[in-house]
Amino acid sequence: MPRPDRKIKPVHRHLWLVEPLEREPTLLVRPMFGGRAVYVHGRLVLYLTAKAEPWRGVLVPMERDQHAALQRDFPALAPHPVLPKWLYLPEAADRFEADAARLVTLIRARDPRIGIVPPAAKRRRPRRDFNP
Repeated sequence: MPRPDRKIKPVHRHLWLVEPLEREPTLLVRPMFGGRAVYVHGRLVLYLTAKAEPWRGVLVPMERDQHAALQRDFPALAPHPVLPKWLYLPEAADRFEADAARLVTLIRARDPRIGIVPPAAKRRRPRRDFNP
């Protein structure tokens, strides 16, 4: 029986996109800014978000010089209005589910256009107490 003092976290509405990647041993899904960051082979390949527009859909992290090539294959993709370095597939797009599933297929095939290597995490220096 669930404890009354614990909140049950709702399942993210776009996690179905991760299912085809579950056999990938390098798959990592982490919470990030209220959404889910999806990593494969050490690359950030998708950001799943389910808030209000423009944060309701799938963001595709990628280098800007690759935008045009992917947009030819996915006309509904556009630079995100807040993070224009990444492409955005809004949930409201007519072919959202089909296009999102095709993006996952490209990720499984290791399409080099999709994904970025995240910057290394900064190491924190140990705090030194001031002793006069």
